[in-house]
Amino acid sequence: MTTAYHLDLGRAVADPTGLITDLVADVEKQLSAETIRAVVAAVAGGRAKSRRLAAALAMRPSVLIDGRSPAPRAIGDLLIELRKAGASEISPPVCVECGKKLRTLQRQGQDWYCSVCGQETAECVACGTVRRVAFRDRKGLLRCKMCPDNDDRDPVDVIYEVITGITPDADRDVIADALHQSAPHRPHYRQSLVWALEENPLLNGEGYLAPHRAILRFIDLLHEAGVTEIVRPACPRCHRVVRIDKPLDGQRVCRNCIAKSRIEECVRCGARREPATRDAQGRPLCPGCLIRDPANRETCTVCGESRMVSCRTTDGPICPNCRPLPLLLCSICGRTAPCTLSKLTGLPRCGGCDRRPAHCTICGRLRGIHSGTTDAPVCGPCTKPDAELWRPCPACGQAERLQAPGPCPHCTLKQRLHELLADDTGAIPTKLQALAGTERAATAMRWLSGGIVSTVLSDLGSGRRPLTHEALDELPEGKVVEHIRSVLVATGTLPRRDEQMARLERHVKDLVTSHTTAEGRRILHRYATWHLLRRLRRRSRGKETTHNQLQVARQHLRAAVYLLNWLGDQNLTLATCQQTDLERWMTSDDVRHRQEAGHFVRWALSQKIARDLTFPAERWNGPSQPMDDEARWHTARRLLHDDTLKSEDRLAGLLLLLYAQWPATISRLTVEQIEETDGAVRIRLGAVPVELPAPVAELALQQVAARRSHAVLGRTDSRWLFPGGQPGRPISAWAMGERLRKLGIRLAQARSTALFQLATDLPAAVLARTLGIDITVAVKWQRAAAGDWAAYAAEVSRRTSPQHPMHEPGLPT
Repeated sequence: MTTAYHLDLGRAVADPTGLITDLVADVEKQLSAETIRAVVAAVAGGRAKSRRLAAALAMRPSVLIDGRSPAPRAIGDLLIELRKAGASEISPPVCVECGKKLRTLQRQGQDWYCSVCGQETAECVACGTVRRVAFRDRKGLLRCKMCPDNDDRDPVDVIYEVITGITPDADRDVIADALHQSAPHRPHYRQSLVWALEENPLLNGEGYLAPHRAILRFIDLLHEAGVTEIVRPACPRCHRVVRIDKPLDGQRVCRNCIAKSRIEECVRCGARREPATRDAQGRPLCPGCLIRDPANRETCTVCGESRMVSCRTTDGPICPNCRPLPLLLCSICGRTAPCTLSKLTGLPRCGGCDRRPAHCTICGRLRGIHSGTTDAPVCGPCTKPDAELWRPCPACGQAERLQAPGPCPHCTLKQRLHELLADDTGAIPTKLQALAGTERAATAMRWLSGGIVSTVLSDLGSGRRPLTHEALDELPEGKVVEHIRSVLVATGTLPRRDEQMARLERHVKDLVTSHTTAEGRRILHRYATWHLLRRLRRRSRGKETTHNQLQVARQHLRAAVYLLNWLGDQNLTLATCQQTDLERWMTSDDVRHRQEAGHFVRWALSQKIARDLTFPAERWNGPSQPMDDEARWHTARRLLHDDTLKSEDRLAGLLLLLYAQWPATISRLTVEQIEETDGAVRIRLGAVPVELPAPVAELALQQVAARRSHAVLGRTDSRWLFPGGQPGRPISAWAMGERLRKLGIRLAQARSTALFQLATDLPAAVLARTLGIDITVAVKWQRAAAGDWAAYAAEVSRRTSPQHPMHEPGLPT
């Protein structure tokens, strides 16, 4: 029995709705499981409430039969709703005193009462009889309903007289309407509201002393109706004119001040914040720990990640990132896309316009777009210059949405950067002054607060660490240091350098020095320095090394290390190794990088380091994967016409499907490679630009205009068509490939199919010049596709003829 009890409590956390449904179904046989689950879902509400309800039922399931308290209010609501749904075995709630079956609840603590037993009784101040309390008189004393107050004045007349003493032009009808809206259907409460306004000057800015919350609502309604002489009260603690309806120490304060008054130390992370919930022992938990609690996470049916639930569908829970948004016409860019409604304008705004900052056409500052158009964006303060939303910064005077007294984020960032970058004289070094010019303050502040960023910048500003690449190389490798370096390079503080090549040189140095034998270190140094690195620099032709080139060089070097280590274990060297020894290594089970080792062996033979060895080389005889041209065109049509997809993903996918560009090439495209002349849009993939068809050209121009580089310290404009996670750098080839895979594109097969089709119709020379591939590669693909100049000439002669029925207008054949 104890084991089952603990199992039920464990299930109350993991599956509260299922536990409640099963407990009810064990008692009630008349209702179906679907009906019970629907009632439970309607009553239980959120996960916290459903867990408390499930735990209470697991502790005392007999309440479903007897309906007696003490029990939480949610159980009483569940019993009432089950009875309304047709349950016959479930007992309705029962009054704790008279035993009457209830259809509605009145609760005192954990007990339920009927309307008669639940009434408060006391001695009436007028007649002295102990009866149910009906109301309180003007002095706050208790009275029964048999002894009404003798104040027969009309509440509207009293309030009108009070308000005309402040503003003689007040409209009586407006006052009467505001009074009835503040306290509808509650005459005694309305009367007490009138008494409070008559006795206290609450309409002159002292509304924070209001004994009733309805007085604040009444003041707001009068202010909205145009009675401007009525002063809206400010919060007595933070002095903001906002909604104040929370009682604290005899005053009405705002929600932020209430939160500050409830600050406690989180029992898990130690953060001092207002508790979002409490654990089983009643200890406080902050909102962050509540979100990170595995018990509050579920597996999203869209992305498969364990996250907080944003909404639930028939297929299961959906996380906030995958939450479906309605397809609406964006009020800013005019596209039909998933949109949210702006809180300022109430109009739909797509995700791209919501995330993209722009220079406001009215004030000129870089802010988030709230209204206007793509060509003429308008920021929030210029859209709705409401003093309650936007207050002037005490430092710079610009209107900002300030959450607390103090400077705006831009001024806070400048102050923080001055603290970090200033030297002993209090001035920022000349080379670091560009870091203080950022326009994205919030992102920059988050970046400064993470990891070792503040420490490194402080060392650079004070001179404790030289401002060089070599000084940053001495720090532990990681994304934080690389991001700091990219920020310094993007702002011109440090000169540009080939980071992939520098990373490869460090890798070569570490790998060579860690080898066990002197002879092996000498061979590896020659192979890596004078062959791998030299050939890579020659092939790069002054351009930055790509990540794929880095990986290939690393694999070749690792293969050489594995082979030399094996030879050392066998008491052999490259000079004494025979063909039988090499074949024995190649056929062993634990061999790694077998094919890459052939590159090292052939180099050793050319350098006379090894003799009488042969290593088979693989010859490319055409694409290994099947061609699926129909799937390629189907995906291309979807990317052309599906406006729900991101424009940058659509453009990248079309460049792969139509022009056979690898993700590594697509990711390194720059805005200079998109040319618009005489109404035609061209892209320069090779030596000769290619004219883009109208749908693809529109996407390319849209990406040039809407691309967004990541926030950096300092004003820098990214030259990349697809900016990446580090400022001044493009998106990585891996990230670009992942985005294309999510579109359902099989990268290798799609490129092979596109290149195979293009090689069939175009000569190798044209293919190489237009697509930017090597001429030898183009020749191999043309031979694999069995294409020749005659086919190209025939295609040129047929350009005036009708298009192929499978050809999409505007796409290459």
